[in-house]
Amino acid sequence: TPEEQMVADQEIERLKSMAQKLRAEAAALEAQRAEEISVAIESAFRKFDTDKDGEISFQELKAGLEKSLKMELDEQRVMKLMQDFDVSGDGKLQQEEFVGVDQFRNRLEQLIRDEKMQAREAAKAAQQEAEMAKLAEARLNILNDKEPTTRDKILSVLPYLFPLLDSLQFGRFLIVENPDNPFLIGLALLYTLYRTIPFSGFVAFLTLNILSGNPGINRLIRFNMQQAIFLDIALFFPGLIGAVLGLVASGAGLQVPSIVSELGSDLIFGTLLLTVLYASISSLLGITPNKIPGISQAVEDRMPTVDMFDDQGRFIPRQMREQKDDDDKKNDK
Repeated sequence: TPEEQMVADQEIERLKSMAQKLRAEAAALEAQRAEEISVAIESAFRKFDTDKDGEISFQELKAGLEKSLKMELDEQRVMKLMQDFDVSGDGKLQQEEFVGVDQFRNRLEQLIRDEKMQAREAAKAAQQEAEMAKLAEARLNILNDKEPTTRDKILSVLPYLFPLLDSLQFGRFLIVENPDNPFLIGLALLYTLYRTIPFSGFVAFLTLNILSGNPGINRLIRFNMQQAIFLDIALFFPGLIGAVLGLVASGAGLQVPSIVSELGSDLIFGTLLLTVLYASISSLLGITPNKIPGISQAVEDRMPTVDMFDDQGRFIPRQMREQKDDDDKKNDK
């Protein structure tokens, strides 16, 4: 009915009026609150500004906050506060940059929380680094790649006796021509003793090959064991080439002059002797003798490294390592 409609309209207008009144009161409260905050900030600014120059220096900010918060503050934290609120960047806070003690307290608490988080992360990273260092040390203990001791240096020379004694077959002419040379006489006696052992060459080869696979032996010794084996194998080829050339010459009805065979044998023996001398001197100085062309690089490729072992010290075959690297690359993608 018209009467009911009129009453409803009047109620709506009354509610709108009340809402408007409430908004006005809220705005007034907000203005009053803002005024109180402004007055409080201005009052705090005057208290902090002890020299009354209209600006708050770093020292004034630190002293004022310590007095207001009743606690001693770290200079770095106060400096961070100064940098956060110093909009002009002049190293001081003007009144329009001063935000009040409460905001300084809130920002300071946030800085403290951030520092604690960073400290926890740093401690966690340090712990991980320590664990990695322990793991690396454990692997190094498994694989003896440390600096050789004096004993290691001396022992590392001994494997070269193997190719040196086997090379005496090529040095027989020099021994015969120099019967008074004490070095050659000593080698000849040692060679005689060496040959009295049944299968001496095979036993020496097998022993060096097995021992060179022991990761607990110093790397210099293991390297020289492998290199001695390669040098001894290399001695096989000159003899083979000489035999083939002799057969070819005989088939062609030619006679190879003895002087050629003698010079060839002397050259092979001299080359091996110089090689062993170089390797021995380097080893005694603690330097890996890895400059022998065609041989040293092959030995280096056979030497195990730390990454060839897992966390438990078990050897990982090359194929499994390559498969793991491929899987890691796929996961990174």
